[in-house]
Amino acid sequence: MDAPKSIEASRDDRELRITWNDGHQSAYGFKYLREQCQCAQCVDEITGELLLDPDSVPTDIQINDAKLVGNYALKIIWSNGHDTGLYTWIRLRELCHSSTGQQPPTGTDD
Repeated sequence: MDAPKSIEASRDDRELRITWNDGHQSAYGFKYLREQCQCAQCVDEITGELLLDPDSVPTDIQINDAKLVGNYALKIIWSNGHDTGLYTWIRLRELCHSSTGQQPPTGTDD
């Protein structure tokens, strides 16, 4: 999957917005996105068991920085210091709820 056309983090709305090359638009609440981290600190590498307690993620979490990783992922540095997760374009597209008809979780619906 190609890198998105644009990526924007809205601190006010606490939402990451992505416009994909096919014109599809996705929006992810920061808290929701942080809870979806698949790194070894958040998910057991062997069992796949969730290690991250979703209640431990602050509702006002922010993205401090985000960096492209090659042509396949986004590395997010969170305001709580977590910075080991990579969000691949494929994973981000899978997390998009708009194609399922569900309302996407946003940072303002806490």
